Amino acid sequence: MRTAIALLAALAFTAGAAAAPPAISVSATPTTGVAPLRVTLTATGDATAYTWDLGDGASATGAVVSHVYRPGRFVATVTASNDAGEVTQAQVAIAAAQRTLSLRGPASADYEAAGVLSGVLRPATRGAKVQIYRGKIHVATARVGAKGGFRAKLMLRSPGPYHARYRTLRSAEETVRLRPRVVLSLATTAPVGTSLAVRPRLVPAAAGSLAVRVLRNGRAVASGKGVVRLPTHTPGMLRVEVTSKSRPEFAAVRRVLSSQIVLPSLARGARGPSVLVLERRLAELRYALRGIDSVYGHDTYEAVLAFQKVNGLPRTGRVEPALWRRLAVAVVPRAQRGGDYIEVDKSRQVLFVVRGGAVTKVVHVSTGATGNTPLGSWRVYRKVGGWDWVLWYPMYFKGGFAIHGYPSVPAYPASHGCVRIPMWIAPSLFGSHSYGTTIVVHL
Repeated sequence: MRTAIALLAALAFTAGAAAAPPAISVSATPTTGVAPLRVTLTATGDATAYTWDLGDGASATGAVVSHVYRPGRFVATVTASNDAGEVTQAQVAIAAAQRTLSLRGPASADYEAAGVLSGVLRPATRGAKVQIYRGKIHVATARVGAKGGFRAKLMLRSPGPYHARYRTLRSAEETVRLRPRVVLSLATTAPVGTSLAVRPRLVPAAAGSLAVRVLRNGRAVASGKGVVRLPTHTPGMLRVEVTSKSRPEFAAVRRVLSSQIVLPSLARGARGPSVLVLERRLAELRYALRGIDSVYGHDTYEAVLAFQKVNGLPRTGRVEPALWRRLAVAVVPRAQRGGDYIEVDKSRQVLFVVRGGAVTKVVHVSTGATGNTPLGSWRVYRKVGGWDWVLWYPMYFKGGFAIHGYPSVPAYPASHGCVRIPMWIAPSLFGSHSYGTTIVVHL
């Protein structure tokens, strides 16, 4: 009886041992990465056959299989069997990330301005090179940073479209809306009867076309699309408006310029808008005036004389068409040195008030008739408020030589050696310069 029980137990043990499923383990190399991701799947154990459900609808057989995964998350399942037909399963998870590449630029920018195109490569691959193209033309290369960002600076001469490339990956296209330039010149002033025209040009020319409108006192007096001639038969302010009709990838632009049509000749006693334009322009160029009042008084006459001296024009004190033309292109005179001082130019018979190396005032003067006004650098050592003999508000800089007001300041050297300045400006020049002010006299 005991022998039978033992035999049954042995048979039961043998049957149980034969029924045991195979013992296996599974691994994937790698388990994560960027799609398309090639993964090696390995099953190890005492099974005799391996069948794989790769998790993305594909299948394979064998202990070791290789498979390429598209973007997504997957679970690969291996079913292992032995000779007895017993089976077991094991699983491994795989994650294949989608690589993305983006590119963006400014919404709008000036034509031929420096612009920045930037983007992101995901997942980040630090140090990777991203190529940027305008159509089929390579325009820049950018390196990817630790967080996947990249940027490239380039001259924007085309709206694009631009795109970025990394290996086989290509970003969506990006278009930058460019603002073209309107190239246009117009004299700020022009005498009556002057032949005056505008010839606007759009840069780049492919951006579109231009239309011109000319207004006087708010009323349109001329228009056109090419060369437009301006009506200059009467004095007044002309306003020139230039607008573009741009292609969709270019922004519309507009430019407005003005030209004051003035009387061709002016002299002392004149009044009105043309005189006002003259005085404003002289003041802009730092020529000394008592006021901007539309009256061609003695101060305006002296400012015109100073301008004529500085610019090598005949010293008449009158305004003619040639002077208007020179006024339109003139610049503020330059000082001889830096710092704060008074500069007297004997050759041109003018005085400059200099602050920080820049001329802030130009004054008509008359120096010594015999050329005896001393050359050199001096300092104001004596000042007299009001009259000192026949000198008005004198500032002495060497012996009896002074800068002072005097009733007569001709356009040529006429003094005994001092620097004569107009009576009206002498008090303010005196008040704005203290003892020790440097006076530089030169030819």
